[in-house]
Amino acid sequence: MVERTLILGGVYIMAYTINDSCVSCGACAAECPVGAISQGDSQYEIDAATCIDCGSCAGVCPVGAPVQE
Repeated sequence: MVERTLILGGVYIMAYTINDSCVSCGACAAECPVGAISQGDSQYEIDAATCIDCGSCAGVCPVGAPVQE
């Protein structure tokens, strides 16, 4: 998955990604307010073009798989 970097008011914003710790529980997808998270081939994935960098996914993940790069 390709990450994006945005410059918003002089602040660099990076979309979240999901690392290999993902256990495919779906908690992150259910919490995402913009629907940026979906089940991939082996784990959940975040669409960087849709992610708004809110961190909701990271707050509910039981294994800390969503991370901000």
